[in-house]
Amino acid sequence: MSTPTGFMEYKRELPADRDPIERIKDWDEFHKHFSDDQLRTQGARCMDCGTPYCHTGMELAGSASGCPVNNLIPEWNNLIYRGLWREALERLHKTNNFPEFTGRVCPAPCEGSCTVGLIGDPVTIKTIEQAIIDRGFEEGWVVPQPPKMRTGKKVAVVGSGPAGLACAAQLNKAGHTVTVYERADRIGGLLTYGIPTMKLDKGIVQRRVDILAEEGVNFVVNTEIGKDVQADELKAEFDAIVLCGGATKARGLDIEGHDLNGVHMAMDYLNGTIKSYLDSNLEDGNYISAKDKNVIVIGGGDTGTDCVATALRHGCKSVTQFGTHAKAPLQRDPIQNPWPEFPHVYTLDYAHEEAKALYGEDPRAFSVLTKKFVGDDNGNLKELHTVQIERIVDETGRKIYKEIPGTEKVWPAELVLVAVGFEGPENTLIDQFALEQDRRSNVKARYGDYRTNVDKVFAAGDMRRGQSLIVWAINEGREAAREVDKYLMGSSMLP
Repeated sequence: MSTPTGFMEYKRELPADRDPIERIKDWDEFHKHFSDDQLRTQGARCMDCGTPYCHTGMELAGSASGCPVNNLIPEWNNLIYRGLWREALERLHKTNNFPEFTGRVCPAPCEGSCTVGLIGDPVTIKTIEQAIIDRGFEEGWVVPQPPKMRTGKKVAVVGSGPAGLACAAQLNKAGHTVTVYERADRIGGLLTYGIPTMKLDKGIVQRRVDILAEEGVNFVVNTEIGKDVQADELKAEFDAIVLCGGATKARGLDIEGHDLNGVHMAMDYLNGTIKSYLDSNLEDGNYISAKDKNVIVIGGGDTGTDCVATALRHGCKSVTQFGTHAKAPLQRDPIQNPWPEFPHVYTLDYAHEEAKALYGEDPRAFSVLTKKFVGDDNGNLKELHTVQIERIVDETGRKIYKEIPGTEKVWPAELVLVAVGFEGPENTLIDQFALEQDRRSNVKARYGDYRTNVDKVFAAGDMRRGQSLIVWAINEGREAAREVDKYLMGSSMLP
């Protein structure tokens, strides 16, 4: 423990963000940084409690509780308090291959289960995590560490998102020759195409990819397994295959007018903007623009929020984000949402702060159901119709949404972005490998050894568990790597 009374002596603080009005003028990361003294003070708030729920990594009430990669949080909090930065980095890397990603985009379920949060505000864990890895790169402590020996075994990893990269990194450490296949033109999966650059600078992703390449991982881009390379070719060439292709089949809205010009899937919108920005700083115009448009984002999750932030940077006329869920309470409900569950409370995410600063109010509309889209004579979207809903329990005990009569509303819109989730993995790989699927259409692979019904083929990440958090993806990639190592060698020294 850093100091036994630190959680009583010091208040939780977070680094200031760049001014919202200023930051929507560019695509740079918006977080500022703490000084060493400020980080030391925040680390001192850690109690090093007897049972640290912050690194338990379990699911409660459908949400993550604690850190899914089981970061040894109290240990590196104490090391930061003592000024032992390099030791803190080593401790962090024991459990997390990519803290520079999680420290930026993870929703921090560790903080939601922090014991200090029972009686006050939790420790600023995420901020400290990012500071440790950023310091490591600044000091030159993060360097390629290729394995000293090779096993002669070859492994293909399909998909270069967080699960695929974590799996490849671990298998490479074990001495296997790893080739990562990515169908896009850049490595990173959703880390590159999906998460906007103001949340995660793509230079940070490329920096880690370069290190993995120097350590011996082979990367192949613009190659889709099942189309450019057949499944039988992979099975013939490699001793094991790990499928980490994600759950990228977007869920649409099958309502009147869904095919009008101006109705787009959220990932098409985000990916187009990111690619155009990386290719030409948006000068090529190869993206869906929100400039001077009334924008409606349908979906209250992170993807929808990222669409709000992107539309603001495009220069939209207005932006509103619909959610079917009710507005969350300001404080955790001790009965419905007790600690250490993830706290479902009202907060302003970065995009909501920006929209509020620009337009004067939270851009979100809660408990809204979209009924239909309406277009003009040329097939272009001009408005959408909604109704307010409430969640009730029906006569069978099911929780359902009920429309509230008299709450119908018409919203002007020239651009609608649909961000209502994902239906599971795409079928190309599943059909090529003849993989079994679970009831949610995910690839059926046993938790514990990650094996599919096909010999020497494993699956991990969102492709196995469905759309989830980056930390669950890293967790699954690491665990799958250990099981593949055991499959190839009979035993494994991987954590």
